Amino acid sequence: MTAVPDLSGKIVAIVAMGKSSDQFILAKTHSRQIDEVWAINAMAGVVFNDRVFMMDPASRFLDSEDAGNQTGLMRSILKAHPGPIYTCELDDRCPGLVEFPLEEVVNSVGTWYLNNTAAYAIAFAIAAKVKEIHIFGLDFSYKGNVHFAEAGRACCEFLLAKAVERGIRVGIAKSSSMMDTSLPIKEKLYGYHRLPDTFVFEDKDGKFVKRKYSELKDQIEAKESEFYLPPEALRT
Repeated sequence: MTAVPDLSGKIVAIVAMGKSSDQFILAKTHSRQIDEVWAINAMAGVVFNDRVFMMDPASRFLDSEDAGNQTGLMRSILKAHPGPIYTCELDDRCPGLVEFPLEEVVNSVGTWYLNNTAAYAIAFAIAAKVKEIHIFGLDFSYKGNVHFAEAGRACCEFLLAKAVERGIRVGIAKSSSMMDTSLPIKEKLYGYHRLPDTFVFEDKDGKFVKRKYSELKDQIEAKESEFYLPPEALRT
């Protein structure tokens, strides 16, 4: 029996603790369609959610202070949240814990390159065959921990590429560094960004068409100046 639900056609928001999580609030208040909200770790105590992903054992929060400022909130979440909270092992003190369906997800996605909690959520979404994944708060900018920032971002971007290859639409909060989303559009193509008038691509009838930045400058600048820009969908 499968432990991964069939979420075909569903739009899922994965909300982590980075700064761009504020755009999830804007997305909700602007009536953006989201069928399920998946919280990463302590975001479960901040946003209404359908699923939580916390891949550390519960003992890390209940029996130590290793999680720093997350500890207090996570303790209250773990003792009261009805679940599902996907994790690496069950703990009798936490009623909502569900063992992550590791083997099923790994075989579905085709990799066990999973080096941070958000990566497990993305892999779960791929295995569940969701229609769209929208990413908020996955910014991977950790002062003093450059290696983890680079490794975690690389793993998530790798899995998002796998999602796109399967036809899953991926949206990323505008202010997130994930997949260079926060870069101005005229700086996205390396090398070309040094030209006086760089190239950009316009999506026309499902095909990317190369255009000079100057040709679309007014439309681009108007769009980039909006106080809230819904995540752009990527496609194959």
